[in-house]
Parts: sequence; structure tokens; C-alpha cells
Amino acid sequence: MLDLIEIYGAKTVHARGLHGDERADGPGGGLLSALYHVGLGPLTARLGARPSLRSLELQDVDAGLTLRREGAAARVTMRWASGESLEDLIELAPNPDALAEGDTPLFVPDPSSRVTDLYGALGALGQALYVVEDAEGQALYAAGRYGGGPGAARLFGALPPARELGSEAFCARMGVRAPYIAGAMAGGIASPELVIAMSKAGLIGFFGAGGLPIEAVREGVKTILDAVGAAPAGFNLLHNPVEPASEEAVAELYVQSGVRWVSASAYMGLTPAIVRYRYAGIRRGPDGGVICPNRVLAKVSRPEVAEHFMRPAPGDLLQALVQRGKLTPEEADLAVSWPMADAITAEADSGGHTDRRPLPVLVPMMRALRDRVSASLDYPARGAQIFIGAAGGVASPRSVLAAFALGADYVLTGSVNQSAREAGTSAEVKELLAEAGMADVAMGPAPDMFEIGAQVQVLSRGTLYAQRAKKLHELYKEYAGWPLVPEADRQRVERQILGRGFDEVWTDCQAYWGARDPSQVERARTDGRHKMALVFRWYLGMTSRWARSGETARRRDYQVWCGPAMGAFNDWAKGGALGPLAGRGVVEIAEALLTGARILHRGEALRAQGVSLPLDLDAWRP
Repeated sequence: MLDLIEIYGAKTVHARGLHGDERADGPGGGLLSALYHVGLGPLTARLGARPSLRSLELQDVDAGLTLRREGAAARVTMRWASGESLEDLIELAPNPDALAEGDTPLFVPDPSSRVTDLYGALGALGQALYVVEDAEGQALYAAGRYGGGPGAARLFGALPPARELGSEAFCARMGVRAPYIAGAMAGGIASPELVIAMSKAGLIGFFGAGGLPIEAVREGVKTILDAVGAAPAGFNLLHNPVEPASEEAVAELYVQSGVRWVSASAYMGLTPAIVRYRYAGIRRGPDGGVICPNRVLAKVSRPEVAEHFMRPAPGDLLQALVQRGKLTPEEADLAVSWPMADAITAEADSGGHTDRRPLPVLVPMMRALRDRVSASLDYPARGAQIFIGAAGGVASPRSVLAAFALGADYVLTGSVNQSAREAGTSAEVKELLAEAGMADVAMGPAPDMFEIGAQVQVLSRGTLYAQRAKKLHELYKEYAGWPLVPEADRQRVERQILGRGFDEVWTDCQAYWGARDPSQVERARTDGRHKMALVFRWYLGMTSRWARSGETARRRDYQVWCGPAMGAFNDWAKGGALGPLAGRGVVEIAEALLTGARILHRGEALRAQGVSLPLDLDAWRP
């Protein structure tokens, strides 16, 4: 169908036949002009030359044309966008010179376009490919013409110029050139340098604001926005059930700073902070449509949580924000019909907070839920669209391609970026990550949700964080206060885990919470278990800081958020430019994963046509 696309410039050409359907996509906008200058000759010749073809359908932005076989003739139907139509019956003339055997077409390749770099040709999205049979077997060319004559050969397969994998609409909404996100890694591991590098490459990364003091978040926002201006740059808003005021302070900072892209993570439901951010500035445009300037991408792993973000915020929550002066009545009125999120990132088996869900189950479920909610609330008529992304285990070209095959509009990577040059963590941690295998991960208590038993997935190779944190949580659950803990356990905790006396750590906790939230100290004076929680959370919080700063003496305590994707990436990158740490930049990682996925996608399309490729496409490395 590629020659017909080239001749007629239609948006699509669809051939329906006894042996299946073929389809090719083109630039569009040229059909009417081509019919005026070229006529129907190439179309009737194609139907005449291939008896198994039943119809040819050409669709363009302003017109459509159908040729349907009726015996030795073809019924031609022309329809214009204005509603007019024209129908005629014309005779078909067979063209045996265009065929090799049966219905196999002939192709005359351009000898100068012979492909010697298969990986490069498959990775070049804008390049067509033709596979013909010559004296040496199958050969690939990038140009030529259909038909017989000198140099003609049997055409085994053909690839049209390809589109980007994933959703073009997502790219347009986010203002990026590819549907790929470098996700937020808390504690500033997804650093300003990482976000800036992605933005300058036409992609988007999210600053890891979770767990940072508000002053550090403010500094990160200023650094990034000063560097990229209005270009896409994202920031994380982490749900904080223990300190909701901290979450609201970050959201307010984002609103006041003009931050336009936020990744909402660790949410179990909607909070005033994320609702305030989402709908601040929502208004009607000159055409009457809704303009919601603040984009929210919610990273979730449960359908019931995702549905909160797919629907508008509840009216009572909106009215409470109006009463507090956080939203105007006009903003609240528009918000009741507009979804909370632009996109839902289906988070599977990831590093950090994770429910370890399987991606092949999660993405289709999220898509189906999105479709039901969108239909029930008539989002298409309102101009609202919710995209579905895939995260967790996305670590190689094959897994990127699999995510898109599942129907993801975009992919989000996390663990694999932690070893990038721009990542805000220590050289010691990056070295540990570069050596990690797929199974070198474990679950351990989460510092920010220690009391409720939430867990995070962490690196287990070279660190004892998971085991030591688990021991602290067992003691917290079993005993109502530190004096009730058996002496042997108390000595072990102070010597092997805290590295200091319990009372010494408590003195530091008093100073910290006295300045941040004095009610925590007051409660601890009468609640021994809460006092233990604050001390143990000191350790849990410090382990990630020690890891980021490379505190050599506490290497065995490092808390490094990591999923099995890290091991899969290391296995794939081995032997290529991304194998050594020095070669790992966040943009280089993104480009390699996307390019590898394109190569696989186009290669599989050729294989589906019966083409035998001489190389293992999974072996490609940058």
C-alpha cells in the first residue's frame, strides 16, 4: 500500500482481501489533488492485478474514496466532507506485469538505497523499508517502485514510515516529543539536574520533592523553572497522612510558583492539597471550553484509588476549599465537571511505595475503568481526556514495547534512572545499583507511613535496611513503650541499628518535632508507643539520607528504593554504552529504551509478513 500512499497522499489506504487486510498511513491532505492530476488508473490497475483484493478504501481529511470489486468491474464511490457523494461502475483491466506469483507484487528497488545497518533502518521512524528476494536471498531497501521491468524482484514485505509509539495526543497535551517520563524519586534523587536535562531534550522528568523540607522544595522549583522557563518540567506532590500541613504547603508553593505539571503519588484518596492544586486557575476559554492549566498525573496501583482521580473532586471538598479562600466559587463550579487528573500512571512492581501489581493486569483494567468513567460523565463532549501510563518493571526495549502493546499511552521509568549521572544520590549507591540483579530487592517498612505498616521496595544487595527496619516495626507493634522491650533487644537496637542510645536519639527528635509540630512531642510524653515510633522513624529517615550522601560508616543501613527493573536494565545494558555508570545519562537511557522499542516494533511487523530477519533484535544496544 505504500506506493498508493505516495501517489495519492491520503491519510489512510485500506486494502481488504481474501487473505486478510492491509493498511498504510500517510500524511493526508493530498487525495483530491491527486485524483485531479492522476485519476483512478493506479487504483484500478491494483484491483485488476490482484484478484484476491475485494476493495480499496482511501480516506483523507476532506474526502473518501472506495473501489469495491463487482466481478470484472469496480464500483467507485466518492464522498466529500460536505456530504456530497458520487458513484460509478468502471471496468477493470488486469495487469499481470505487476505480479510475481499469485498475488505477490513485484518491486524494483533503488540499488543505492540498499540497507546495510538493519538496526539503524528499523530505528529510523520516517524511513520506509522494502524486503525483496535477490540472488543472495532477502534484501532490504529504503526506496524503489512497485511494478515489473528490469531489476524487478518479488516483494516479501514492506514497512511504511512509522509513527511514534504511544499516544500522540498525550505528547501534545504535555508538550513533549515522546510519550516517556522520568518519574519522581523522592528525597531529591530525581534532582533538578535530571529534570532540566529531560526538559532540554524535549522530554519531561519530575522533581523528587517527597520527603524534602519545604525550603529545599522551594529551591528546587526555582532552580528548575529558571533553567527551563515554560518548557515541560514536573514536580512531585507526595501524600503525607502524618503531616497534612506539609503536603498543603508544597501544593501552595506549586500554585504560587506557576508549576504546571505535578505527579501525585502515594495517595489513597483525595486531599485538600491535591484538589487545591488541580483546580487553581481553572476557567473557560474564549470558545467556551474549559481550560485547566495545572496538569495532574496520578501514580496509582489500585482501581478504586484511580477512580477518585478519574472523576471530579467531591462537591463538599470543593466547597470547603472555597470557604477557606483556596478556590473561587467560579473555579469550584467548573471543577464539578472536570476530572481530577489528566493521566493515570498504572504503577506495577516498582521501587519505593508499591503494591507489586502485575503490569499486564493493571494497565488493561485501568483503561477499561477510564473508558467507563469517561462515558458515564460524557468527557468526550466536554473535551476532557484521561491518559493511561505504565510504570513498574519498564526497564528494557522489550518491556517498553510490551507496555505500549498493553494499550499504555506513555511509559514512566524510575529505578533505572537512579543510576544516571544526574540522579541526586551518592556514587556508592549508584555502584550498588549497577551491580543489582532482578532478585536483589526486598520489602521493608516505609519511613513516612511506619505506624500503619506501609512498606517500600528497596535494594537488598549490599544493605540490611529491610531486615533492620522490619525488626523495629515488630518491636513497635508488640510493645507499648521502650522500657517494656526486653533488654537484649534494646541493646541490639541501640548497638546495631540506631548506632546511638535510644534516649540520645529522642533528644534529637524532641528538638526536631518541637520546631516542626510540638503536638508530636506532647503526645509522646504520655504515649510510649508513639515515642518509639518517632525514634524509629528517625532511623528510617536517616537511612535514605545516608544513602544519598554516601555515608560510608552507615553503608549497611542504606535505604535505596529500587524495583526489579534495575536488574533487568543492567542485564540488557551489559556490553553497550549504558553498561558503565559513566555512560548513563537520564536522556541517554530514555533515548535507548525508546529507540530499542521502535526497532523491535518494526522488526516484529516485518516478521508478521513472513520476513526472516538475520539479526536478534533484542540484542541491540546503543
